[in-house]
Amino acid sequence: MPPPLPPDPIEPCPPQAPAMDAALPAAVVATILSRLDVRSLLLAAAACRGLRTCASHALAFLPSFHLLEVALTHDLLRPLLPPNPSMRSLRLDCARLDDDVIGCLARSSLHELLLLNCENISGRLLCELGATCTDLRVLSLNSLGERRGLVVNFSDLQELLNGCSQLESLRLAFDFSTFDDPNFGRVWASASERLSSLEIGYIPMTMLLELLTAVMKAKQCMDYVKAPVFFPGLQKLCLTVDFITDHLIGSISVALPSLTHLDLQDAPIIEPTSSSDLTNTGLQQINPHGKLKHISLMRSQEFLVTSFRRVNDLGILLMADKCSNLESVCLGGFSRVTDTGFRAIIHSCSGLHKLRVSHGSHLTDLVFHDIIATSLCLTHVSLRWCKLLTDVGIERLSFNKDLNVLDLRDCRSLGDEAVRALSCLPKLQTLSLDGTDISDEALKYLGFGTCPLTSLSLRGCRKLTDDCIPLLFAGSVKQSLQVLDLSRIPSVTDDGIMLLARSRTPLIELRMRENPKIGDAAVMALASMQVDGGTYGSSLQLLDLYDCGGITPLATRWFKKPYFPRLRWLGITGSLNRVMADALARSRPFLHMACRGEELGTMLWDTYSDWYRHNDDDLDELEQWLLDGEPVSDDDTIMEE
Repeated sequence: MPPPLPPDPIEPCPPQAPAMDAALPAAVVATILSRLDVRSLLLAAAACRGLRTCASHALAFLPSFHLLEVALTHDLLRPLLPPNPSMRSLRLDCARLDDDVIGCLARSSLHELLLLNCENISGRLLCELGATCTDLRVLSLNSLGERRGLVVNFSDLQELLNGCSQLESLRLAFDFSTFDDPNFGRVWASASERLSSLEIGYIPMTMLLELLTAVMKAKQCMDYVKAPVFFPGLQKLCLTVDFITDHLIGSISVALPSLTHLDLQDAPIIEPTSSSDLTNTGLQQINPHGKLKHISLMRSQEFLVTSFRRVNDLGILLMADKCSNLESVCLGGFSRVTDTGFRAIIHSCSGLHKLRVSHGSHLTDLVFHDIIATSLCLTHVSLRWCKLLTDVGIERLSFNKDLNVLDLRDCRSLGDEAVRALSCLPKLQTLSLDGTDISDEALKYLGFGTCPLTSLSLRGCRKLTDDCIPLLFAGSVKQSLQVLDLSRIPSVTDDGIMLLARSRTPLIELRMRENPKIGDAAVMALASMQVDGGTYGSSLQLLDLYDCGGITPLATRWFKKPYFPRLRWLGITGSLNRVMADALARSRPFLHMACRGEELGTMLWDTYSDWYRHNDDDLDELEQWLLDGEPVSDDDTIMEE
């Protein structure tokens, strides 16, 4: 057979598609890129050299720079934040940053600055913000200067309040005892008159009372002398204190008459005395001006098992009588309040949308007995550690068809019939059933129900088995569920996780911590799972395998690329193999690894943590762009022990 003839040299070659920078004018490309958020912009830059050049120019004109999904070093962050007079909003995870970055963060054009995990940054940041960011409207910092050896001085706070004269919202989620100074109360007179929201992580009672006393004295003097004005428009106050007391409630009510949102939490280390505790008298002093829309009084049991022992139904009845306009109520640790008190809130507050009760040891089904007769439209309900609540009460609660979030953790008397009633709620998206008495049958109700669940927590539901997995994903829940917690369920094994992988449910977060029968096979199944033709393990951004009994060092190799390309949070047992864990951290520098049992994820970051719902499949390209296209060295790949 003769060989094929060579192509005719005169015949032209087929035309090739022009490059992006050649197909469109640079001005058009720049306009398109200017409409993208930061992550989309960086992903576009990874596509070709032309887009990379345009993206670099676009970074100098972005009005907002939000990058909370990865914690960058200063060397990686610096080229992404060139001088930019147009930047108004900056949000970052500062876990890998220190004081060297302060000059990069303090920008005169900023109106909003939100920084997470600032433990390696000193109080000098506050001073620099006060000197530079005079137009700042919103400031949120947490964990500032918590690393040992760093200093946060009173003078830093003073400079911040003096300089940022346009602040409307201030959130400083760290220990305020570092600001202890004789002038602490008076320095707040220089705070912005526009300040409407103030949140403080922890403030000693003496410092708080000093501040409130200064505010009350200034109000008393205003009639006959010119006195400084404290918080003229403050509407929201959130504090953590040593003890919530009658005196504190009374002082807040007098000093801050414009409050619409009051959130107080304490965590006693010793049992409160009668003079250092909240009583019925203190509850009578709440909301004297009738402006409150949200009230939260929580007693944490972090250090001591205690409660508000001096408050009973009478105190709640008196509070409810003055707070009929409340839209949100959170009560934690009111161990002597019975159904009578809780019913008073439900029946008095016709506009109530959010109800949270924790450690309600006397709360029973009677609270919701005639809820259908009220005009309530509850959307968020949390009833944690209400152990007398049964299926009957939840069936009554389910008459609220607008329920969107329901937290029933540690309500140990709840069973399958409660879930059956909830499975028909048309708007229910978040459901927590940790520690309840449900069985596989309950998951069947959810699987074939109509609620569009996006988050389901089953932690500690010990009756569940592998059979619950196919029952849950047999119906429409498979299309909506993104977050699943299967931790502390001793009967869930590798076989159950294989069934989950076969369902190809596009989960974003999966927690399986402290399961003795979960091992390497489960990791392999998840690593090999493909969703809608994507890459291996493409959908998972969080995977918690801490203290799973069957995990061996071999499982660590499955976290190498190309597996789990979108993974941002990984929980493993640190003692499993320190060398391999360290090698994994080097090969995937943007992976948050937790090896000491700490809880994972962005849910702890409150309302600013919506990034995890972003549905890109190419986050590995983002890493590559941030690393300037340099491949990871073979020496840093995962090695066998």
